[in-house]
Amino acid sequence: MYTPAQNRYETMTYRRCGKSGIRLPLISLGLWHNFGGVDTLENARAMLRRAFDLGITHFDLANNYGPPPGSAEENFGRLMEQDFRPFRDELIISSKAGYLMWPGPYGEWGSRKYLIASLDQSLGRMGLDYVDIFYSHRPDPETPLEETMMALDFAVRSGRALYAGISSYPADLTRKAAEILKSLGTPCLIHQPSYSMFNRWIEPDLLTALRDTGMGSIVFSPLAQGLLSDKYLGGIAAGSRASKPHGYLRPEQITDDKLTKVRALNELALARGQSLAQMALTWVLRHPEVTSALIGASRVEQIEDAVGAIHQPRFSSDELSRIETILAG
Repeated sequence: MYTPAQNRYETMTYRRCGKSGIRLPLISLGLWHNFGGVDTLENARAMLRRAFDLGITHFDLANNYGPPPGSAEENFGRLMEQDFRPFRDELIISSKAGYLMWPGPYGEWGSRKYLIASLDQSLGRMGLDYVDIFYSHRPDPETPLEETMMALDFAVRSGRALYAGISSYPADLTRKAAEILKSLGTPCLIHQPSYSMFNRWIEPDLLTALRDTGMGSIVFSPLAQGLLSDKYLGGIAAGSRASKPHGYLRPEQITDDKLTKVRALNELALARGQSLAQMALTWVLRHPEVTSALIGASRVEQIEDAVGAIHQPRFSSDELSRIETILAG
């Protein structure tokens, strides 16, 4: 029987999500990798337990997480039933739909047919009555934005989700999506974009759109798939994402130029008394528009290290300038 740490809310800092009533932990845990059918369930259990013990109340999933697709939600459903069912009201659980899940014309993208069918399947896999946040995982260039947003509105009104979100939408579509959802009476709670020192596409347009619409955000891949950590200081290590055949970080992406920058950033992090991963998290969280940083993990120690980032000192102007110099090469 799992009994969470009694002091779990003393460890974490929570930030309000845009103009909503929801506060999210500065560090949230994503189940994109290391929670699927190819992974060890007991390791997944240990990571989820430790995360909750440290005050991480937000677990982020999607229909296609695995591999194979759907297996992360299935495993999470098992652990939810065995460990976390008594604490459901203390958790924010999210899922998404937008990428390929089943064959035929209704198995991906942003139609109402696909989104609602996928959400029903996700709820079944996780054994949940509702998710707290349901996202459109990516914009659909062929489905009218109004149809996709109406599907999110329906998900909320039908009780399948408490809040609506979007992921990977550019600034102009973010503004339009927010306007449509507001007109329907279901405000868009949150945007989930990728963002890191090596991937800065949200600056400045999307950050401005978030601020103007009152939307919160949770950034994924803040460590650039682990590249902004000590994993790759000596090259590609065994067991790292780049070493796995099903990983999204490919060996050819780890160039000599990138490694030179990573090593210089690591020196700066050590001078600040941080690990490189902690500094990378502190860096994305410096924006008030960023509600939470969504981390992945393959072992408990990585979660513990990430949570340590929330108590680190703010950057001086000189440190920020040094980071810009390093990234510019």
